[in-house]
Amino acid sequence: MNKKNKNIVLIIVFFIILVLCYNLAISNTLNLKKSYESLKQEEISFKNTPKQLSLLKQKQKYYDSLLNKYHIHGNSIQNNLLKGLNTFSKKHDLKVIEFKQPHSFKNDDLTIKTYSFTIEGNYNNLLNLIYTLEQRTKFGEIINLHFERKKNFRLGKNYLQMRVLLKSFS
Repeated sequence: MNKKNKNIVLIIVFFIILVLCYNLAISNTLNLKKSYESLKQEEISFKNTPKQLSLLKQKQKYYDSLLNKYHIHGNSIQNNLLKGLNTFSKKHDLKVIEFKQPHSFKNDDLTIKTYSFTIEGNYNNLLNLIYTLEQRTKFGEIINLHFERKKNFRLGKNYLQMRVLLKSFS
């Protein structure tokens, strides 16, 4: 064999050895490095787990306090609203005359429900109810109020009725 053939064989053998080294050693090392990095990330996330758990518990307490503050218990806003109206009516000498089924429609991904109810009583107590619904509870926003003075001909007395439209997002 002459020098030229020896050099060609040497170069070919060198490249074969490089490919074998990569397949047998270097690729395994790179795979192990990737798995090491992923395990490091998991370790960091597991170290933060107690801290995240305590933060989640604090958030839960905060949200529970908000629900209690705004008198929202359970799942149904309609039931909570009716319960709130009844308890307020008993305390302030009002009558819940009518509570209709909510009208709901979808706007994009948002469901909007409109609750309609009629309350009877004196003007100041009705305004106090509206203030309570808007400021102390978070059932939604009042979009319409309609006051109507009616007369009871049998008793010969006037009374005031208020129709309310309350809009809620869910």
